[in-house]
Amino acid sequence: MQPTLFLSHGSPMLALQDIPARDFLAGLGGELARPDAILVVSAHWETAVPSLTSTAAPETIHDFFGFPPALFALTYPAPGAPDLAARVADLLGDAGLRAALDPRRGLDHGAWVPLLLMWPAHDIPVVQLSIQSALGPGHHVQLGRALTQLRRENVLVLASGSFTHNLRALQRSDAGAEPEWVTRFAEWMDTAIMARRMCDMVSYRRLAPFAAENHPTDEHLLPLFVAIGAGGEGAVPTRLHSSTDLGVLRMDAYRFD
Repeated sequence: MQPTLFLSHGSPMLALQDIPARDFLAGLGGELARPDAILVVSAHWETAVPSLTSTAAPETIHDFFGFPPALFALTYPAPGAPDLAARVADLLGDAGLRAALDPRRGLDHGAWVPLLLMWPAHDIPVVQLSIQSALGPGHHVQLGRALTQLRRENVLVLASGSFTHNLRALQRSDAGAEPEWVTRFAEWMDTAIMARRMCDMVSYRRLAPFAAENHPTDEHLLPLFVAIGAGGEGAVPTRLHSSTDLGVLRMDAYRFD
């Protein structure tokens, strides 16, 4: 069975910069059993209902600006998997979740940047699943639970977001000094994840210290809840990586087995 993963993708420059999180992701693909296909849940595709890329050849979306030309030159021409998209839509429907297929949508940087580092040969079929940020963490746990069967079909559910995500607080001039409000939030979240305190995690905005400072909006943490749900009942969490980029972006990663 495949695990489910939550990865922090941070800045799009993760694809090029020499930082610990990049080194971690560059080695992670070789440590996992090779999946037959990958279902990526990215914080950068928000829709009213769960939507799936159903094209056979998803384009690489450069959904950012102001970065070096070398970043825009990167592509990730992995094949799509229309049959998998239809299969996931059926699983979501069985769980009472209406889903849509999008034959035009490609892969945004929340999807292709970690995939480029993990499997640079881009030879594993990829489908992307959207999030519904207005519906909150509980909805995304339910979304993940509908996907649990995929683990038995050698499909990797890879959820890509950010453990902390306050872009207004970036400390480019002092990237090594992580402020207390970041550390305390990350420690609280890690303790809740490892203890499998689902109710506390779903209520993180009310219970976690400095929740609003680390996540002014929910979207970059919501993929975590999909990964937890897709792990299934009793899934054991493992923290795979912890580091900080640009002072306030925690790049923590987890797997659920």
